[in-house]
Amino acid sequence: MIVGLELAPGEVVREDVLQERLGIGRTPIREALQRLARDQFVAVVPRRGMFVAPIDVGDLSLLYETRAVLEPYAARLACTRGSERHWEQMRAALDAATGASDDDALLEVDRTCHETTWAAAGNRFLTDTLDSLYAHSHRVWHMYLAEVANTREAVDEHRQMLRAFEARDADLAARLVEDHVRSFDLQVRDAVTARLGSPLAGR
Repeated sequence: MIVGLELAPGEVVREDVLQERLGIGRTPIREALQRLARDQFVAVVPRRGMFVAPIDVGDLSLLYETRAVLEPYAARLACTRGSERHWEQMRAALDAATGASDDDALLEVDRTCHETTWAAAGNRFLTDTLDSLYAHSHRVWHMYLAEVANTREAVDEHRQMLRAFEARDADLAARLVEDHVRSFDLQVRDAVTARLGSPLAGR
């Protein structure tokens, strides 16, 4: 709900409302909110309550530079540790996207490909970190790119990555993944510049 902007940046988060809306008990809601606070999706303000964290354009460069290091590293590990089972899963997701035109469906394919790569890398600590970073990126996508991004192009990039994984070409896979992340970052920067009047100039 936060990533998809159903809960907007700055909106008050109330446990009782979430319990009623989701049909989930108080304990799992509270545990989820604690993790969301730890992952910086919600902010706790003493004596005021809990709020959906804002999307700070100043953090975009930090998000990119972190993903640009960790995602290629995960790709290198995936080339070494991944199995045909992983690549069959990625291939099936990409095949299902062939006739898709809905952005949400294509974005789900993008996520599946990333998650498959992380699973193939076989490092749960890395996966937890990348999962959080991807969710932040997805939230930014909804904020700035939902109406202008070419999700079909992103899926096509994953087809190239899959061929590199299957060939166990770690250098190529890492380079393609880094290019994929950079492309997302550039699209976001262009969209932010168009909307807010170049707040990222000089960064």
